[in-house]
Amino acid sequence: MSAPIDDNHLHADPSIEGHYPHHEIPVTSAGATPMQRDPAVTIFEKGAPGRRAFYCPEPGVPARERHELLPAALRRREPARLPEVSEPELVRHYVRLSRRNFDLDSGFYPLGSCTMKHNPRLHERVAALPGHARLHPLQDPRRAQGALELMWNLERALGEIAGLPHVVLQPSAGSHGELAGVLLTRAYHESRGEQRTKVLTPDTAHGTNPATVTMAGYEVVKVGTNADGGVDVEDLRSKVDDQVACLMLTNPNTLGVFDANIEEIARLVHDVGATLYYDGANLNAVMGKSRPGDMGFDIVHYNLHKSFTQPHGGGGPGSGPIAVSGRIEPFVPRPVVTRAETPEGPVFDLEEDRPQSIGKLRGFQGNYGVFVRAYAYICSLGAEGLRDASETAVLNANYLLARLRELVGDALPLAFGERCMHEFVLSGAPMKKELGIRTLDLAKRLLDHGFHPPTVYFPLLVDEALLIEPTETETRETLDAFADAVAAIVAEAREDPQIALNAPYTTPVRRLDEAGAAKHPVIRQAL
Repeated sequence: MSAPIDDNHLHADPSIEGHYPHHEIPVTSAGATPMQRDPAVTIFEKGAPGRRAFYCPEPGVPARERHELLPAALRRREPARLPEVSEPELVRHYVRLSRRNFDLDSGFYPLGSCTMKHNPRLHERVAALPGHARLHPLQDPRRAQGALELMWNLERALGEIAGLPHVVLQPSAGSHGELAGVLLTRAYHESRGEQRTKVLTPDTAHGTNPATVTMAGYEVVKVGTNADGGVDVEDLRSKVDDQVACLMLTNPNTLGVFDANIEEIARLVHDVGATLYYDGANLNAVMGKSRPGDMGFDIVHYNLHKSFTQPHGGGGPGSGPIAVSGRIEPFVPRPVVTRAETPEGPVFDLEEDRPQSIGKLRGFQGNYGVFVRAYAYICSLGAEGLRDASETAVLNANYLLARLRELVGDALPLAFGERCMHEFVLSGAPMKKELGIRTLDLAKRLLDHGFHPPTVYFPLLVDEALLIEPTETETRETLDAFADAVAAIVAEAREDPQIALNAPYTTPVRRLDEAGAAKHPVIRQAL
């Protein structure tokens, strides 16, 4: 359901004209959309009494009174007020709402750190096969052998990619995988009679890292970044002690830098008895090239919805499996998938009897449809294809970085290093000082050029940050067009910064008053 547009949350000058007369609106070739003049309303505001999109056929069984079917405490005092609309009204309403959203099928989506790569339609077809899509989560394992075999094989493949022997698919998302990893760390230390209190996180870490640490009952201790964009080893050395339970790390990190000191970092952490946890958000940069387990990581989480082509955004579904080393394996969530050899062939089952397990993290076995898509992706590409995907992702990022340096390097310099892995961070500080537009203004103006903006203002240690990840599935022409659009906006700002300050012009909704929306959210609508 779409929330109605609240004028109080719009820009102070919310009209489509904004700073310009209507005939001078500075749009791009994408042009304006008629949806600007079509106010968003909820489905409850459409229709009329008596309209229907569907009529239920007669059930063909004897009717029963309501009190026989539902206890009085669960029955409504009056019928629910549901929208009464015809089928065309219903279809048009949701199709129009979908067109208000930007999506990967309609344009370039370089959202840094989120790996918004193309999702092959073949995987959707495989996941939609009845044996997958219609499998009930309560099905007895004896009658779900195919699904369990797929899960078993996916675990083995993910273990090989990470360089760790044990994989559990249960966590529902990356942040859920993080929580699993920190809870596993806690269980490991408690099994040794240790009560540790601190978890180290770099100052480039995703916001979910410190949130996860706090949820797990630990104190967050930040570790600084050195001049090259990696972990400040001396700062780390001063903070590792016998109270540190874990270091959470992403490699390559959010700056797009692969940490050359990873072996020394692992030694420092392990020397005090702590675990090393790998945030898999950036795994798309290194699949088939390097393995976290070989770097010394004890626990790894994957984002199947990023690296392995499950469509994501808008709340999911996601999947954040974890891989662990042998010393962590006794504590993994239960149940785990098992395989036994019999004269009739392998038999798969779910093992619940794991006395040291941290328990179940969610209902059932995880988001099974995501497993199907990820396994299809791995089988489609194979080891060589996964390596090629990572190499192309890094090549695309460095190509786009080179183009932007050539076109706007003085206004948007690279924050750290000289080259990057799969993503890179530019600083808009010079642009803000010299041209009078912020990173946010550049991002809003990109919408008028038909591109989704990159991540802005993250990581926090970069002033006016712009975090860009092109992924391996974009063409050179797309990357060139994006670089040209950024250059056009910067050149435009040299002449008239007010254009970017009032952007976007062609979207269904203009710039929002985000502070006002946060302080006075419209979360309910009177019926």
